[in-house]
Amino acid sequence: MNNDRPSWDEYFLKVAMLVSERATCPRMHCGCVLVKDRQILSTGYNGSIPGDSHCEDDGCLIVDNHCVRTIHAEMNAILQCASHGVNTHGATAYVTNMPCTNCSKALIAAGIKEVIIFSDYHSTLAEDFFKKGKVVLTRMPMPKINIDYDLDSFTSAKKIS
Repeated sequence: MNNDRPSWDEYFLKVAMLVSERATCPRMHCGCVLVKDRQILSTGYNGSIPGDSHCEDDGCLIVDNHCVRTIHAEMNAILQCASHGVNTHGATAYVTNMPCTNCSKALIAAGIKEVIIFSDYHSTLAEDFFKKGKVVLTRMPMPKINIDYDLDSFTSAKKIS
């Protein structure tokens, strides 16, 4: 068995990290992956609504010290499921950062059973809401940021065929 192979939780957190690279708000890049039965249902990152300019192009729109131009990663992942008729009840959310208070409420209402993160956000009511909503919150170490892609093995396997 390959000990370098990531666990499922590490794998989906790494996918969330990759998704976060699409974020368009420089204040925070966040990624979310909704998973059920080890299948990715949707992904989301923080970015502007369709048709609006992006923070990285026209600047953030700050209200009460929060950028309100963007939709958060968790909301975008839930909305993607909603727009495609995908049921999120019982799914797990892999998020790069602790969800904000509003996103925690949306995840609970969407039927998410577990939220797995590796980075905390500033103080929110998310943990309290997760407890009330019976959502398991799991904190894991940040996964390795490199991807071990072994091109040499592929080349060797191709020669054998």
